Amino acid sequence: MVKFLKPNKAVVLLQGRYAGRKAVIIRSFDDGTRDRPYGHCLVAGVAKYPAKVVRKDSAKKTAKKSRVKAFIKLVNQSHLMPTRYTLDVDLKDVINPDVLQTKDKKVTAAKETKRRLEERFKTGKNRWFFSKLRF
Repeated sequence: MVKFLKPNKAVVLLQGRYAGRKAVIIRSFDDGTRDRPYGHCLVAGVAKYPAKVVRKDSAKKTAKKSRVKAFIKLVNQSHLMPTRYTLDVDLKDVINPDVLQTKDKKVTAAKETKRRLEERFKTGKNRWFFSKLRF
C-alpha cells in the first residue's frame, strides 16, 4: 500500500478536542509502537487561527490579530484526513515523541512551534493552512 501520510503533509483532524483543525505531520508511525500498537502520527497544528486583518487596523492591532496558537499531539491515523497541501516548515528539530513525556517540555515545544508558524503566516506563504475551516 502507498504511504500518503508523510512528513510535512497538511491534514485535518477529524476526532477529539482539535476536530476540524488543520495540522502538519511531523513524523508517522505506520506500524505503531509498544505503547500505541496502531498506526499513528505526531502532528503539530493550529489550535487558534489568526483573525482577519483589515487595512485600517493599527500596527499593534495587526500584530495581535496575527497571533497563532499551536498544539502538538499524537493522533491515530484513522482520525486524520490528508489534504493535497504540504507545509515546508522545519519543526523536526523542535518536536519529537519524547517532548510529550513532560508538561514543561511540551509547553516549550509548543511555544517554538507557535513562533515558527506565526513567522510562516506573516510571510504570506501557505495561506490555506492558516484559514479557518468552515463547516
